[in-house]
Amino acid sequence: MTKDVIALTDRMPDAWSVLAGLLAGGPDLSVQTVAEGAVIQLCDDQGRPLVSVEAPLLLHVPGEAQRLLGAAGAVDKPQWWTEARASTAVPGAERIAGAFAARLARLLGGTVWPPGAPGADDPSRPVDTSGITAVPTPAAAQPAVDVLTEKVAVVLQDRPVIAMTGWLSEALRATLQSERALQIVTPRHCRLSLPISTALSGPPARWVVQDPDCGYYDGLTGAVLRWQDGAFQAAKDADGQSPLAPAFTNAGRTGERQILLNFRTVHRPDAHLVLGGALEAAWEAVTGELPIGWGTAEPANLPWSRRRLTELAYERAPRPTWTVVVGSADRPALATLRVLRTPEGVEEDITFAAGFRDGEKPPVSVVADLATELAARHGLRTLLAQLREARADLTVPPHFERPPVPFGYALGPVEVAEAGAGSAARPPLTAAPVRLGAASGPGYYYPLGDGESVEGWTAFEALLRHLRGVQ
Repeated sequence: MTKDVIALTDRMPDAWSVLAGLLAGGPDLSVQTVAEGAVIQLCDDQGRPLVSVEAPLLLHVPGEAQRLLGAAGAVDKPQWWTEARASTAVPGAERIAGAFAARLARLLGGTVWPPGAPGADDPSRPVDTSGITAVPTPAAAQPAVDVLTEKVAVVLQDRPVIAMTGWLSEALRATLQSERALQIVTPRHCRLSLPISTALSGPPARWVVQDPDCGYYDGLTGAVLRWQDGAFQAAKDADGQSPLAPAFTNAGRTGERQILLNFRTVHRPDAHLVLGGALEAAWEAVTGELPIGWGTAEPANLPWSRRRLTELAYERAPRPTWTVVVGSADRPALATLRVLRTPEGVEEDITFAAGFRDGEKPPVSVVADLATELAARHGLRTLLAQLREARADLTVPPHFERPPVPFGYALGPVEVAEAGAGSAARPPLTAAPVRLGAASGPGYYYPLGDGESVEGWTAFEALLRHLRGVQ
């Protein structure tokens, strides 16, 4: 299925090496640029794209290529990541993409993913493009989109980890602007990164998994799918119910765990503001380390820097800024951080996840102290802490995983005042809340359990009803 080929090179692909790679298609093909020059396309004689090549990305972050590509990306040094995507509608186009990547790797030193990509075996010989013709491209299509209908944009992928790459980020943006949904189709051995799984969290957006038994199913819900009316939709049986794919329900337990933190902070918009402090505090509290890399897509290519993050958000304001932040391979951790300007100030919405292997004990007890620090120093508004039984590497497989269980919730002083100080101080919980800050303007951390029992959800729901004044 895959038509993506990636060159991981030791030296930067300059204009001449890229041109040499593009000549893998022979002299009869033409070249054009799209996305304000960020994407180069090799086209047929009618100007229709066969292969799209994204601008090279320098990976300063150790382990990012391995995280997303597996052992094939295991190089512990900075590398240039150059990605080529062949049109899935054109038989033979993947050979052009493979030859392009292999030429770059030969000229600049490096490797090609996937190993043994079609066309990569003899990059010195141009690919025979006689008879290769691309199909017309719809005006709303993006280089990553394989099928475009009035309802959805469908992307075919086959990688160890389907991540929020620049390709998919642009495709997602374009689908939202055109009032479509994104549907990603993969084989059953693929997994999702947390950022892309969040983007596909509800229909009509879907992760569509190919399955030899049932055809297709939703990799996040297990619903058997059928292509109907220009989109993948849940199939219905004779009783009108949506059956589950057996492949989704046949999942064993591994003993691995994840701590998930969702929290929001708000800051005064002054000249001395530096963002990212709340995320650093959470990262260090849970993992004992600091983040090592960040970027506006996956792979995260930049060394972690709060100052550069702040500069980017300032340049994009008042538009929101979305980033992904990663940690070391020794302690898997990943976060998404969204910065936006609101009437209240500068808001940071953060989703943080850390993975723990079988036999490791997740440090749930540190979250109360973390809430205290966030309230005192980082403008905490809300925090939800959860524990789940899921993969330590933080990827999402296409089978059932038990939902997370809340073990802590926190409100900053502003939210406590809105809920009512008296009501916030006396919740209907077994454990007493922990006061955050001074008694004159407190916040509260509410223990909800150990994260292992579903009673955590019961406590959380009772707490929210109490805070909202609902009986």
